[in-house]
Amino acid sequence: MTLKQIVESSDTRAGRAFDIVIQLLIVVSLISFSLETLPDLSERTSRILRGIEVATVAAFTAEYLLRLLVADRRFKFVFSFFGIIDLIAILPFYLATGLDLRAVRVLRFVRIFRIFKMTRYGQAAQLFGTAFKMVKEELVLFFFVTLLLLYLSGTGIYYFEHDAQPEAFQSVFDGLWWGVVTLTTVGYGDAFPITLGGRVFTFLILMIGLGVVAVPTGLMASALSQARELALEEKGQE
Repeated sequence: MTLKQIVESSDTRAGRAFDIVIQLLIVVSLISFSLETLPDLSERTSRILRGIEVATVAAFTAEYLLRLLVADRRFKFVFSFFGIIDLIAILPFYLATGLDLRAVRVLRFVRIFRIFKMTRYGQAAQLFGTAFKMVKEELVLFFFVTLLLLYLSGTGIYYFEHDAQPEAFQSVFDGLWWGVVTLTTVGYGDAFPITLGGRVFTFLILMIGLGVVAVPTGLMASALSQARELALEEKGQE
């Protein structure tokens, strides 16, 4: 059994064990990172968590170098999705930039589909890809229209509320923030209208906001249904 088979293939016992160990280390790393964010950690606990981080980074670095070593096309691996994610997950540790990207390591769990050969989930991902392609133009157009509505809502509420609330709506950019939370129907409550015109305008924007959420959801649901029907037809013809 070659080193390439162990690192790149999950068909062998050694290859699967290698992949599972890496996935477990990712879990340990993410838990350690989450614990580090707790306030008032003791110095001893901080040292332990730091030691875990050093150990996991060393393991991830060794794994990255091994994958680079056995790759048939090393340049392609470096700029592949997993190559970039693997590098981003360890590089800040060595550069000491202060930018903490350890949470990115969660994306490496995508490899688990390959490890356990979850082909049904792969087919589901293909359905989503097919559905997206079917409504890609509609989604792009809807996104563009949503940006226009967002700008109009931001400027509109600014004109209605600026004189009444100069601190809450100092500029159109404050209005744009209000437009985002209103069009998405989140409504944080940090900025709200107090004038009659502003409230009527808000009611209209809220009605439009329901469509902003519903339309792309409906488009994707319809496209997924069509993609599934096409997949079943192709499977029946085989």
